[in-house]
Amino acid sequence: MAASELYTKFARVWIPDPEEVWKSAELLKDYKPGDKVLLLHLEDGRDLEYRLDPKTKELPHLRNPDILVGENDLTALSYLHEPAVLHNLRVRFIDSKLIYTYCGIVLVAINPYEQLPIYGEDIINAYSGQNMGDMDPHIFAVAEEAYKQMARDERNQSIIVSGESGAGKTVSAKYAMRYFATVSGSASEANVEEKVLASNPIMESIGNAKTTRNDNSSRFGKYIEIGFDKRHRIIGANMRTYLLEKSRVVFQAEEERNYHIFYQLCASAKLPEFKMLRLGDANNFHYTKQGGSPVIEGVDDAKEMAQTRQACTLLGISESYQMGIFRILAGILHLGNVGFMSRDSDSCTIPPKHEPLSIFCDLMAVDFEEMCHWLCHRKLATAAETYIKPISKLQATNARDALAKHIYAKLFNWIVDHVNQVLHSAVKQHSFIGVLDIYGFETFEINSFEQFCINYANEKLQQQFNMHVFKLEQEEYMKEQIPWTLIDFYDNQPCINLIESKLGILDLLDEECKMPKGTDDTWAQKLYNTHLNKCALFEKPRLSNKAFIIQHFADKVEYQCEGFLEKNKDTVFEEQIKVLKSSKFKMLPELFQDDEKAISPSSATSSGRTLLTRTPAKPTKGRPGQAAKEHKKTVGHQFRNSLHLLMETLNATTPHYVRCIKPNDFKFPFTFDEKRAVQQLRACGVLETIRISAAGFPSRWTYQEFFSRYRVLMKQKDVLSERKQTCKNVLEKLIQDKDKYQFGKTKIFFRAGQVAYLEKLRADKLRAACIRIQKTIRGWLLRKKFLRMRKAAITVQRYVRGHQARCYAKFLRRTKAATIIQKYWRMYVIRRRYKIWRTATIVLQSYLRGYLARNRYRKILREHKAVIIQKWVRGWLARTYYKRSMHAIIYLQCCFRRMMAKRELKKLKIEARSVERYKKLHIGMENKIMQLQRKVDEQNKDYKCLMEKLTNLEGMYNSETEKLRSDLERLQLSEEEAKIATGRVLSLQEEIAKLRKDLEQTQCEKKSIEECADRYKQETEQLVSNLKEENTLLKQEKEALNHLIVEQAKEMTETMEKKLIEETKQLELDLNDERLRYQNLLNEFSRLEERYDDLKEEMTLMVNVPKPGHRRTDSTHSSNESEYTFSSEIAETEDIPSRTEEPSEKKVPLDMSLFLKLQKRVTELEQEKQVMQDELDRKEEQVLRSKAKEEERPQIRGAELEYESLKRQELESENKKLKNELNELRKALSEKSAPEVTAPGAPAYRVLMEQLTSVSEELDVRKEEVLILRSQLVSQKEAIQPKDDKNTMTDSTILLEDVQKMKDKGEIAQAYIGLKETNRLLESQLQSQKRSHENEAEALRGEIQSLKEENNRQQQLLAQNLQLPPEARIEASLQHEITRLTNENLYFEELYADDPKKYQSYRISLYKRMIDLMEQLEKQDKTVRKLKKQLKVFAKKIGELEVGQMENISPGQIIDEPIRPVNIPRKEKDFQGMLEYKKEDEQKLVKNLILELKPRGVAVNLIPGLPAYILFMCVRHADYLNDDQKVRSLLTSTINSIKKVLKKRGDDFETVSFWLSNTCRFLHCLKQYSGEEGFMKHNTSRQNEHCLTNFDLAEYRQVLSDLAIQIYQQLVRVLENILQPMIVSGMLEHETIQGVSGVKPTGLRKRTSSIADEGTYTLDSILRQLNSFHSVMCQHGMDPELIKQVVKQMFYIVGAVTLNNLLLRKDMCSWSKGMQIRYNVSQLEEWLRDKNLMNSGAKETLEPLIQAAQLLQVKKKTDDDAEAICSMCNALTTAQIVKVLNLYTPVNEFEERVSVSFIRTIQMRLRDRKDSPQLLMDAKHIFPVTFPFNPSSLALETIQIPASLGLGFISRV
Repeated sequence: MAASELYTKFARVWIPDPEEVWKSAELLKDYKPGDKVLLLHLEDGRDLEYRLDPKTKELPHLRNPDILVGENDLTALSYLHEPAVLHNLRVRFIDSKLIYTYCGIVLVAINPYEQLPIYGEDIINAYSGQNMGDMDPHIFAVAEEAYKQMARDERNQSIIVSGESGAGKTVSAKYAMRYFATVSGSASEANVEEKVLASNPIMESIGNAKTTRNDNSSRFGKYIEIGFDKRHRIIGANMRTYLLEKSRVVFQAEEERNYHIFYQLCASAKLPEFKMLRLGDANNFHYTKQGGSPVIEGVDDAKEMAQTRQACTLLGISESYQMGIFRILAGILHLGNVGFMSRDSDSCTIPPKHEPLSIFCDLMAVDFEEMCHWLCHRKLATAAETYIKPISKLQATNARDALAKHIYAKLFNWIVDHVNQVLHSAVKQHSFIGVLDIYGFETFEINSFEQFCINYANEKLQQQFNMHVFKLEQEEYMKEQIPWTLIDFYDNQPCINLIESKLGILDLLDEECKMPKGTDDTWAQKLYNTHLNKCALFEKPRLSNKAFIIQHFADKVEYQCEGFLEKNKDTVFEEQIKVLKSSKFKMLPELFQDDEKAISPSSATSSGRTLLTRTPAKPTKGRPGQAAKEHKKTVGHQFRNSLHLLMETLNATTPHYVRCIKPNDFKFPFTFDEKRAVQQLRACGVLETIRISAAGFPSRWTYQEFFSRYRVLMKQKDVLSERKQTCKNVLEKLIQDKDKYQFGKTKIFFRAGQVAYLEKLRADKLRAACIRIQKTIRGWLLRKKFLRMRKAAITVQRYVRGHQARCYAKFLRRTKAATIIQKYWRMYVIRRRYKIWRTATIVLQSYLRGYLARNRYRKILREHKAVIIQKWVRGWLARTYYKRSMHAIIYLQCCFRRMMAKRELKKLKIEARSVERYKKLHIGMENKIMQLQRKVDEQNKDYKCLMEKLTNLEGMYNSETEKLRSDLERLQLSEEEAKIATGRVLSLQEEIAKLRKDLEQTQCEKKSIEECADRYKQETEQLVSNLKEENTLLKQEKEALNHLIVEQAKEMTETMEKKLIEETKQLELDLNDERLRYQNLLNEFSRLEERYDDLKEEMTLMVNVPKPGHRRTDSTHSSNESEYTFSSEIAETEDIPSRTEEPSEKKVPLDMSLFLKLQKRVTELEQEKQVMQDELDRKEEQVLRSKAKEEERPQIRGAELEYESLKRQELESENKKLKNELNELRKALSEKSAPEVTAPGAPAYRVLMEQLTSVSEELDVRKEEVLILRSQLVSQKEAIQPKDDKNTMTDSTILLEDVQKMKDKGEIAQAYIGLKETNRLLESQLQSQKRSHENEAEALRGEIQSLKEENNRQQQLLAQNLQLPPEARIEASLQHEITRLTNENLYFEELYADDPKKYQSYRISLYKRMIDLMEQLEKQDKTVRKLKKQLKVFAKKIGELEVGQMENISPGQIIDEPIRPVNIPRKEKDFQGMLEYKKEDEQKLVKNLILELKPRGVAVNLIPGLPAYILFMCVRHADYLNDDQKVRSLLTSTINSIKKVLKKRGDDFETVSFWLSNTCRFLHCLKQYSGEEGFMKHNTSRQNEHCLTNFDLAEYRQVLSDLAIQIYQQLVRVLENILQPMIVSGMLEHETIQGVSGVKPTGLRKRTSSIADEGTYTLDSILRQLNSFHSVMCQHGMDPELIKQVVKQMFYIVGAVTLNNLLLRKDMCSWSKGMQIRYNVSQLEEWLRDKNLMNSGAKETLEPLIQAAQLLQVKKKTDDDAEAICSMCNALTTAQIVKVLNLYTPVNEFEERVSVSFIRTIQMRLRDRKDSPQLLMDAKHIFPVTFPFNPSSLALETIQIPASLGLGFISRV
């Protein structure tokens, strides 16, 4: 279809923008041919009218679909143009944090300005061996491709790294070299890389400088060749340098610096060793102050100087040479300060004793006058004569600068030569990989000769790059048999011709340099005359006659002609060079030694470095013509020649391109400046690659990929059995223009834009299908909704109509009710009105009648009140008179009573005061209350008396009243009697009133007293209640404290339990780590052992000498290291003659000294045992005496028990050593002694045997004593703990009872004070006990000293006893023991005389010990009888050794015996059920049973583990014969043979599995029949009878365990090698669920197809392989637990490799791929369930992969999603989660990318998670293996040996 047809509505395009370079927009309407304006909608919301160019009428670039954005390869984009490339790079760099992108054959690397974790060794391992297109873009992928092609094609490779200053070229080159060093596998690769990296600081200091664009700009190019040998291992390196910017030494632009080394020297000028250089601040020197920027922010030049000096030391530059380099550099600085004075216009002079020149001459060790003369003069030579001519000041200044530049260039070359010498290798180089780190295209405001040369070099490299790309395109087309059409690509040959051809710019420049009066202006005019208007690439600036413009491939560059001639000539006067050569400073002439050798640019130095600058000095006399001609070669000519050499080198190699991009000029991390990026993309050739690709067929699909992707565009009838024909038929229908595609042999080639068109058709088809599905579903949903609404409407109508009927009926009822209501209402109104009128009438009548009645009432009332007033007035007057009389009488009474009351008041006050004092003195006391109660009782008695008096008075009053009445009756008759009676009555009345008043007063006092009593009683009760409350609170506090103590005890117990659990887990982890380290050590040891065997075989083949014999050495202990393997055979051959030369007579004294040593060790053991026994006795005494130390006692006892445990372990280890030494003595007796000395009847033999017997007896005695001591320790430890618990409980009970006895406050206070005093008393007692304890400790130390003296004395006695014969020795030792015990008894009787209890306990312990000694004596008797029997056996053995020792031991046995002999303790057991073979048949047995045995036949036809059973039965027979040599020989031969088999057939899984199973079964048999109780629990009685009787093979079990570990690790490596090629293809690439994921368009890089071809692996392949592994292991009878461990390791490998590849492949991170992975994992889990291996831990190893697949499928938008992801992905690290989110790529347009904000949210939530920063899993990790004991139920006597094994020479016993 036409391109214009794609410009439809909503199509997205790119339009130019001055700020963003390109801006995205969307069409608002379809484009029609002829339209001049496009209506666009920008992303910022604005609408824009974009006018097309009326001349070209070019439409804006179309934007790629979102599905193609972020591709790994830019050539995979459908639309290949500048905005698409820029946008793809920006999305990958900013959004996905991916810095590498392919562009065809170019790797584009963007500097992130941030350290990224993508260069570790795990990443290197992940990329090693992978195809370049299978993994995400990386510098390691390019390096791997170069390394692979070098190894495969045997062709040299080169990696061309280019870019701007600061783009990361050097770092990329460093990582490439690091990759080669890692994957090459050389033993010295690290050294080579370290040396190359060590050269970086010094090369940067002398070759890098600060520019306006980069603070550390490299001002030279370099090409490093890394050499490899035939095995493709690094052997050396070589460095070439190009175009050092020498002009920077004498001139720097504004804001720039000279080379770093000068500023480093100035910063370090104060160092003592630099004082002779007479340096100062950088601003004091002309060569370092011109730029005005002597300091770089954040850089310490002094520290950099230290690093430079350290690098020089690493490179082998001695201190003297370093100081020489610094002297030369300082001399250059001082030379720059040399000033000239004009004498006239043609001559100049230097002031006398000019300080800068004087310092320069001193540093260079040259003559001042001579240098001063030749700086101001020059020598001119003609045909006839030579004369000296003065030069002007300007010429002298230029000559000075030229000399400085020349010296610096020579020094630079000298350092490079030295680096090459260090990196040079003497081994012949087979191939190499070159890494070119060279400057990129440069354009500045002022461009000079250096920029011209740099851009010239880039033109040559670009031409080579274009030709290579063109060649690859042509090869691809020819390979696919596509008609070749010439692609029009930009050829920069015209530009190169303009520069280097005849009469080119360089030719004219050289010609002008030869002219006597040539200048830059005349050269510019020649350029204008020669090329202006003749060459389209050459232009002249409008406003300048001293500049020219060249149209380079990247951009137009304007060059200023000023300085071109001078820089090209690089003139240095020969006389000045001669002065320097005559220097006494030895290093300076060395710099100029290669002038004659290096004249020709085609000749290289010994290190291979091409020289770029030449010194046009006068030639030597020997070759006047040729040397003068070549010496005049200019810099441009030399650079052109060196560039041609470089291009020849690159053309002879296969190039790989890395283009480094600088994203911004401010070094901000992950900040992308589109303008700067576009400039560099144009300059580095990336866009040219895109253009070349776009000119042809950039999009390429295999037929299967095309069919899989665009199957949706086909109809069922279009699908044929042949995929190729199907694709052809479909394409002819879809794309009418056949020129838009081509059919190759295996691929379909599309022109640019066609894939986008097909994607549009596919998206339209999918969108139409989605619309149809949506239409159908929406119609179905709406119909269901309509039916639901219709049913609802009918229901609503029914209810509405019923409601209306009910409403009408209600209306009728309401109408009738309203009529009735109206009737009654009207009646009610009329009736109410009538009632109102009637009521009003009645009210009026009532008010009127009331008014009249009230008037009559008022009149009657007034009359009545008048009568009352009169009555009251008259009564008042009478009462007034009466009151006046009564008042006078009462007043008199009051006066009298007041006087009496005052008297009474005084009495009451006195009583009141006494009560208050009493209250104050005795408040709150019970006795006071009793007194008050007594007083109250007395008052009550008084009150009763008064009441009785009152009653009497009343009685008297009554009688008197009666009498008075009678008298009154009598006195009424008479007036006198009446008066008397009246007076008496008045007096009686007064007395009665007085008595009444007294009574009332008494009652008041009683009430007050009762109130006081009540108040006192309440206060007393309150006080008592307060005391009770305080008592209760104290009880509660006590209970709370007890509860708290209990809780704390519980908490401590729980804490200790938790801590114990944690420590147990930690110990388990540590155990696993130790086990892993140990197994890794075994693995490393086996690798070194194999390496040793290989070297030994190579040496044997080279020397062709017979193998030296082996000798056996004694093994004294078991070790976790490899002590049982071969020792060096060379050492053994050296040791054997020395041993054979020793006379046999000298061996007897040596054995006697060993025997004395054993006796001495026995004595020491006895002494230590006695010390421990004494300490135990003293501790028992201390337990009985000290009860106050119960709290401190457990800690002290724990320390003592720990110390005693350590002592016991030391005793056991010493006992073990003594046993080993006895075995050595026995071996010396049986093997090393001369026959005549070791004869059974010889005296020496008898003496030694008797000594051996006595030592064995004493060893047994000591062993029993140690066991008794151990039991005493355990029992004592158990006895201490209950006492502590009992005392604690007793103390708490007493305390509780004491507290409960306290009732009131006083008692509690007294108890508190008593507790304080008790605490003080306890503290004082504690201090006194502490002092007493210290005194006891001193006494114990004294006792220890005395015991030491006693031990020395006993040792002397023992030495004396050794000289006695055996019988006398035994009697002497018994006598000595009796004497010692008697002395001890007497000593302890004196010691415990005052304490009978202690003495009794001592006597009991003594009796126990005597009983133990009796038992030991019986054991010794048994041992004596046993040893006598063994003596007879030894006598027989010695006799046999004399006759046939050499015949029984074959040389092959000796050679193959790698394991040191292990001492084998003997046991007394019965003998039963074995296999017998002869000693000479041992090699035949091993050969038939191990070396030549076929695992497949044994596994199928015979019982599992048959070889192990046979070998064990043979060992049992040797054990039955008590033949330790036979046991040792058989076991050693078995282990060696298994190792040989595994070395020979170690790549065969069946073989390794078979011998792993048999080794484990052999190990289990050794355990099961060892006789140890722990291994005999599951045995039958018959099996227990078959246990080994004479030898303990525990140490050989350790050897077999180590061998099993090595076999297991080899098994893991074998299955890993088998599974590795299957995992990625089967787990990731293969579509297990067909049609779920479609293949995305790919670029030029070959990508592994996800469609299963015939040669690819699928998930079924993995499952079949797992089934094969499992069936083989089961057939071989491998232990189930071991099978689980193997399966766990296999699943870990599958999960780790799959996850690592997923993290490094962007094309695999999609939703559909997550579904595929989860399905594949479910199939693996189903396999585990089928095999009943779910509890093996294999599923847990897949958890990271499962979570990664879930992460690909979950929703990734909101904060809730982020929280869910963080909680779900606990098995993934933060780096892995972020990496998966960054790599997530939609496969279809319906998916969405993960936003940057969401990824940042995830990072914020996971910032506190502490996990490893490592990105990839360690796929090489091997879990530590264990071999749980698995006893066999098979009876040994039932095993039959098949004839097929060829073991007829062995017989059953």
